[in-house]
Amino acid sequence: MIRVVFMGTPRVAIPTLQSIWNDVGTDLVGVITQPDRRAGRGQKIQPPPVKTIAVEHGIPIIQPRRIGDDPAVRQFLEDFRPDVAVTVAFGQLLPPRVFDFPKHGTLNLHASLLPRYRGAAPIVHALLKGDQLTGVSIMRIEQRLDSGPILGIEELSVSSEVTAGEVEETLARLGADLLLRVLRPYVFGQLAPEPQDKALATYAPAIRKADTAVDWTCPAPRIHNLVRAFNPKPGARTTLRGGLVKLWKTRIVREMQPDLLQPPGSATRSGTEGVRVICGDQRMIEFIQVQPENRRRMSASQFANGVRLQEGEVFG
Repeated sequence: MIRVVFMGTPRVAIPTLQSIWNDVGTDLVGVITQPDRRAGRGQKIQPPPVKTIAVEHGIPIIQPRRIGDDPAVRQFLEDFRPDVAVTVAFGQLLPPRVFDFPKHGTLNLHASLLPRYRGAAPIVHALLKGDQLTGVSIMRIEQRLDSGPILGIEELSVSSEVTAGEVEETLARLGADLLLRVLRPYVFGQLAPEPQDKALATYAPAIRKADTAVDWTCPAPRIHNLVRAFNPKPGARTTLRGGLVKLWKTRIVREMQPDLLQPPGSATRSGTEGVRVICGDQRMIEFIQVQPENRRRMSASQFANGVRLQEGEVFG
């Protein structure tokens, strides 16, 4: 039996946790996850999704606030003596004394085709670029961020309509399956990790609030990609009459619009027909699902009717 400690926090980490738990050749001896935090409108204390599943299975858990500073983490590892650790979206940088502790180190599932898109937000950056191919990589963690040698890669074709949330869910399942295919050969010395080509490395830094703002002078494809890259969070942002409007789903209107004199950001259709907005390349984006400030998500036609959107009004 391969003794495994799992490190992960959000829902996207659950498929891998479940795969390890269900595999007859592995013994999931412990879980390290983030502390319980306040969440939701009521700001009630809630456990991370990984903790919920671990509790259901009776797996020992530790929840360090800062994994690099908590001596209990070292003791946890010493108590359970894992052969290998596996991490998926844990949410904290691991120090060498943690990721090097298991006999065979720590394996990480990264949601890109490494060495492309190293960093915190690989899926978002892939969609922002309009990539038609992405995937998941399993690497052994080393000191430099996402630079470790690779054990396996699984590719995924991406349509121009898919959102970041949908890609994340698919890659979570693909990554869980890939991990089980490489774990045993790696631990038993039948699979050697291959170094990354650092000359091909690109980076996907964490998203800032400013990154989510729509610039209507940009071409329609770029704006559409921004909307799907920030769905389900934090949402692409525009404004109307000084109020925030989040865009959750759009489509590109393929036909060019002749003789348009309105500036980028101008609404050209409204009311029961929904909303179309002119972009910098004189093509239009059609709103499908939007969310006005302090309101629920709604269809574009509901939004247009509710605010009595006028022809030619300009989104910020």
